[in-house]
Amino acid sequence: MRFGMFVPQGWRHDLVGIDPAAQWATMSALAQAADAGPWESLWVYDHFHTVPVPSDEATHEAWTLMSAFAATTSRIRLGQMCTCMSYRNPAYLAKVAATVDLISGGRVEMGIGAGWYEHEWRAYGYGFPRAGVRLGMLREGVEIMHQAWTTGEATLDGEHYQVSGARVRPLPLQEGGIPLWIAGGGEKVTLKIAAQYARYTNFSANDLDEFVHKSALLREHCAELGTDFSAITRSGNFNTVVAPTEAEVRSRIDTIESRVEPYLGEQGAAAFVREYRDGSAACVGTPEQVIERLQARRDAGLGYAIHYFPEAAYDRSGIDLFEREVIPALL
Repeated sequence: MRFGMFVPQGWRHDLVGIDPAAQWATMSALAQAADAGPWESLWVYDHFHTVPVPSDEATHEAWTLMSAFAATTSRIRLGQMCTCMSYRNPAYLAKVAATVDLISGGRVEMGIGAGWYEHEWRAYGYGFPRAGVRLGMLREGVEIMHQAWTTGEATLDGEHYQVSGARVRPLPLQEGGIPLWIAGGGEKVTLKIAAQYARYTNFSANDLDEFVHKSALLREHCAELGTDFSAITRSGNFNTVVAPTEAEVRSRIDTIESRVEPYLGEQGAAAFVREYRDGSAACVGTPEQVIERLQARRDAGLGYAIHYFPEAAYDRSGIDLFEREVIPALL
């Protein structure tokens, strides 16, 4: 199994209490530590407003961070899970990503999806098209990026995007272009786009039965399109709290809840950590428990696990424990 780690960027109220002037240093230090550690990749989210509710707290922009991490790390691969297609013109996005790939020395991954966070869509003037339209935009945008990164030019007279000879030079450094991670588990459209274009998929793996079901559908789409199912690496994101004992796990969750309560209120904070308490987050527990759950998912075909540590900006001991005990057991 391969491993990636999210860097806190504020979106999930994970930089609260840290002065904005110090937030880049916090994020950069975590990136440097991951670059020196066992992680294959480093990830951010592509959002503009905090969740679960919009607030005045920081949310740092994904592709600006990508460029900064490209210039300040040396080994680790860099991705977003996932870029919202409709937030940027796809030809422009292809150009941005190619430039970041050059800065990084060929280390960029492109996580891409249709987008879902209605509040920020409307706040930024994008409207909020129905799901079918957003998925149509995703399909056309992926085609434009694929053309741009493989030929240096993109032309498409689509329903949603029209580009004519959009040049993307220099090409990304990576042979065949930047790897596409198609994010989302939509059974009729998203997984079919993934079957056609993706080197990686990203859909829920917390529920093992759901992961197995969507994997089977992806295999069916590949068979219909004549693409190689075995060439697509399936990934999942995991909210992760790990500690040596169950009592310490509960204590860590209490600390997270207390930290966000001034910003979300008592009920909001309780809801914020509910999945950590109720067992629905697969990677909350002792190292032994987390290893057992990840092994079951690896046996079902999960090839890549990307971990979000909600306490990362304040306490790295959970990350350190995960690095020492969980990763070696699953490599």
